Amino acid sequence: MSDGPKIVVVGSVAAGTTAAAKARRGSEDAEIVVYERDRDISYSGCGLPFYLGGVVESMDDLTPRDPSWFAQRYAIDVRTGHEVTDVDARSRTITVQDLATGETFTDGYDELVLATGVSPVVPPLPGVDADGVFTLRNPSDARAIRQWIESRGVERAVVVGAGYIGLEAAEQLTERGLQVTVVEQEPHAMPSLDADVADRVDDELRDHGVELLTRARVTAIETADDGAARAVVVAADEDGKDRTVPAGLVIVAVGVRPNLELAEAAGVRVGETGAIAVDRRGRTSVEHVWAVGDVAESFDLITGEPVWVPLGSTANKMGRITGDVLTGGDLEHRGILGTSIVRVFDLAVAQTGLSEDRARAAGFDPVVVHNIKPDRPEYLGGQEMLIKAVADRVTGRLLGAQIVGPSGVDKRVDVLATAISFGARAEDLFHLDLAYAPPFSTTKDPVHYTGMALDGAVSGRAGLVSSAELDRRRDAGGSLQVVDLRSAKDRERSSVDGSVHIPLAELRARAAELDAAVPTIVYCNKGVTANAGQNVLRNRGFADVANLSGGNTTYQRHLRGRGLAG
Repeated sequence: MSDGPKIVVVGSVAAGTTAAAKARRGSEDAEIVVYERDRDISYSGCGLPFYLGGVVESMDDLTPRDPSWFAQRYAIDVRTGHEVTDVDARSRTITVQDLATGETFTDGYDELVLATGVSPVVPPLPGVDADGVFTLRNPSDARAIRQWIESRGVERAVVVGAGYIGLEAAEQLTERGLQVTVVEQEPHAMPSLDADVADRVDDELRDHGVELLTRARVTAIETADDGAARAVVVAADEDGKDRTVPAGLVIVAVGVRPNLELAEAAGVRVGETGAIAVDRRGRTSVEHVWAVGDVAESFDLITGEPVWVPLGSTANKMGRITGDVLTGGDLEHRGILGTSIVRVFDLAVAQTGLSEDRARAAGFDPVVVHNIKPDRPEYLGGQEMLIKAVADRVTGRLLGAQIVGPSGVDKRVDVLATAISFGARAEDLFHLDLAYAPPFSTTKDPVHYTGMALDGAVSGRAGLVSSAELDRRRDAGGSLQVVDLRSAKDRERSSVDGSVHIPLAELRARAAELDAAVPTIVYCNKGVTANAGQNVLRNRGFADVANLSGGNTTYQRHLRGRGLAG
């Protein structure tokens, strides 16, 4: 018998096993038991889509640890195939069923850690229970999907939902040779992104042969005579006309929900996000009951408000903190920014902190820049990335960023996430001493440029106007002049309607053609040339001159999103 406390953990993926391992590091005396109803533990859930495509050949690579590993390394008793069915917080006992034998027994605890995770949301659609319809949450799901593809010779697949799992599954199925259709209710893939960033993800999917149906809703799954899925019925038209998409495989990836059954049995408080409410150390509202990982709330590092962002990185962090506290440590959760990244074919897509809309809803006055720059010099293969970054106009505080590009995205989002975590202002970004050599970056890194542009807007020296704001100002009426500073060749391709064309090289000589008293918006292709023109006009007495953020490139995408451009 152990002389220390008995710690029981329910759930053994990221948060549960991390909590148990950290508790053992803090105490050799504690008795630590982990119950898991599944057979796989401590697996890489984020790697599951790559098993579908064969990039990961063996599931063993995603499930490297088993109960014996934890027993030998940490003296932790991990019991798979055991489902905890009830919690009695008054007596500090749990009810457990051995799924192999059906036997039910009671176990006691001194401290109980709920790491019960999440379950996929499955809409109540006709045919959703058919063979060939899957969710993708655990190794068992991934094994079943891959076996289905290989045994049935599947050629067409439909993925319902265009979030992280849906997009990764679509990519891997396409790479495997399947013809893939993605169905998404929202106007764009990756609904967590702003529309003026997500449109690049839409293009990437379509450029790789994926049929993307947005503003679309699955209404049913049709089955063949053998009971297997054969098609998905989609209501995609404004008139409600249905469309039938053939599919021998359907993956439902519309979201997840916290597994709250044990939390409710224990009587713990569920927070406003729908996940378990916890303090900064993982304590719930019930004494001796803790919650970590995807089943629990976190809080936003910027606003301090409760948030629920189920990510493996956050789950590991929460598990480590609670495991430390359970054995006398003093770690505390400092909050999250929801930093994430996903690969969509040749594109990396990342985000951190507040979006423009969330910043506004949180009471900030957001300043936004669309910075389009190569990740390294073009002579060494540099490719353009878009950084949409947000700062507070009042304080200059950096609030968030979304980045899309073929390479270098991970480096920049991590720099920005670090800066936000430590309260950096827009002006601070320029002063970061970042690594530079041509194979890796430009002399002034895209992060530097982002800070320079945001600082200019915050200070009022170089105002920025988004495409949406330009449209709003025009719709509101009043005087406004828009000046195209590009070459005649560029203007012939596309332009902002109603703009005056004065190439930058002619601006000093022709500035008198403009009214210095009228608010002016200048633009070029991406923003750099327009910033130069902005300075020319300001130095000639133009009091209100703004740069169209992201230039004509971003504006034309904006028009296309509104259905006003090809």
